[in-house]
Amino acid sequence: MTQIMATAHGPITAFLPCRKGSERVPRKNIRPFGPFEHGLVEIKLGQLLTCPEIDHVVLSTNDDEIIDFARSLGAPHLTIHRRAEHLASSATSTDVLIGHARELIGSGHILWTHVTSPFVRAALYTEIIAAYFGGLEEGYDSLMTTTPLHAFLWTEAGPLTYDRSVEKWPRTQTLAPVQEVNSAVFLASVDVYARYEDRIGERPNLYPLDRLIALDIDWDHDFVIAEQLLFKNLVAI
Repeated sequence: MTQIMATAHGPITAFLPCRKGSERVPRKNIRPFGPFEHGLVEIKLGQLLTCPEIDHVVLSTNDDEIIDFARSLGAPHLTIHRRAEHLASSATSTDVLIGHARELIGSGHILWTHVTSPFVRAALYTEIIAAYFGGLEEGYDSLMTTTPLHAFLWTEAGPLTYDRSVEKWPRTQTLAPVQEVNSAVFLASVDVYARYEDRIGERPNLYPLDRLIALDIDWDHDFVIAEQLLFKNLVAI
């Protein structure tokens, strides 16, 4: 059913940005991770290339080591794009990279994802894509994954998630959840990219993920935690 919907609405292309030179976690994208010699990029390309609802994968990178590994896969529906250095610095804004993705992918729908979400597996991408197309029928124009937060969130002006005039310390499970963007998936049509110069539209469908599944490897301690989750069989790849 999902494959029929994807075909009717245009192809799904996964966009996978992999910049060389992570400052917080050296060689983050390709250093060994658990039993995977080529690390996070090996895991993510395996997931994307085996998801039947994803028609094509575009890997955008300036890392020769990643390029050599990706070429070794010999995957016919994988395009390896050598990204220009001015689009691959730590100062490059996501807004600029959004324009880059739209230039590379001319039609259909862009599923923007990251190697740093290793526990988002092929089957979950299938579910997310189905939710995206179902959401289009309901009036949403895009989708992004989130992690619900049931927490006492404050700013200098006071609490954001509850009213202290009603109850000073309510039970956390009764708090209205705030959705944290976890950057595992952004999904929108190329038309939305062109219209809003963004990877989401004006009415994104918020797709919640379990906190462990949504773990984003951004710091060295995240890398350690993710490996332990894998070794202890608390999550699967």
